[in-house]
Amino acid sequence: MAQYFEVHPENPQQRLLKQAVALLERGEVVAVPTDSSYALACHLDDKDAVDRLRRIRQVDDKHHLTLLCRDLSELANYAKVDNKQYRLLKAATPGPYTFLLEATKEVPRRVSHPQRKTIGLRVPDHAVLSELLALHGAPLLATTLIPPGETQPLNDAQEIRSRFEKLIGAVIDAGACASEPTTVVDLTPVGEGGDPVVVRLGRGPVSVLGL
Repeated sequence: MAQYFEVHPENPQQRLLKQAVALLERGEVVAVPTDSSYALACHLDDKDAVDRLRRIRQVDDKHHLTLLCRDLSELANYAKVDNKQYRLLKAATPGPYTFLLEATKEVPRRVSHPQRKTIGLRVPDHAVLSELLALHGAPLLATTLIPPGETQPLNDAQEIRSRFEKLIGAVIDAGACASEPTTVVDLTPVGEGGDPVVVRLGRGPVSVLGL
């Protein structure tokens, strides 16, 4: 049975978020609000939790999971970023964008793409999630909360609770999120002199990136 934490969207109660962090550190998968839609998140270094995350979404190891980072300096610890890539990242973060980049050795091999060795990274612009990441003290591994067989992400915490309460450890309810996923941009070609590739057009406008 999933625990349910109802928090203020701008000034979340730290005692509740600390309880959510404790669940993440015990290997639970938690539904968290973001600046696009709700997402499922877990501890990066917990193999069982990562496997459960994939089972809930019914995606395989070729589906890019995303590291939720507090800021660009943290992101740079987990991705290889050159100057041009950094300028693009700086223009669009924090915000509803996911960037595909080459993973560093800080990223466990089992969570990066098996052939490309890439990982999704993003710096969300959401007060509750930012505070959760600060209390956790490290990035969280996440995926957009799109139910198996469906195409649209969930943005209502009560619905998430009723549909996933036996599969996840907790739901953090900060009110309705947007119901559109992030814009996904592959920045790996930029490192080879190419241009960014828009993989999925979502909530973030690509004009910010000059595309």
